[in-house]
Amino acid sequence: MKQNAKIRTINRARKSQVKTQIKHFETALSDGDVEAASEQYRLVAQKLEKTAATSTMHKRTAARKKSRLAKRLNSLKAKKG
Repeated sequence: MKQNAKIRTINRARKSQVKTQIKHFETALSDGDVEAASEQYRLVAQKLEKTAATSTMHKRTAARKKSRLAKRLNSLKAKKG
């Protein structure tokens, strides 16, 4: 197996894991569960950091995604008061 193909499959798997984690976070947000959403955000942030560290995703892309997700979490927290 060529290196390119091997790395490509690893990168695709990592990106897929990030997307799945984001979906779990969005589900918790739509349910309105602040505790679950906070926990899912923590997991998403952790996964994004790990993915960015391995150069599968650029650091700034990961930071941007985290920022947007944090903004959504904070707006939920503000609504729940």
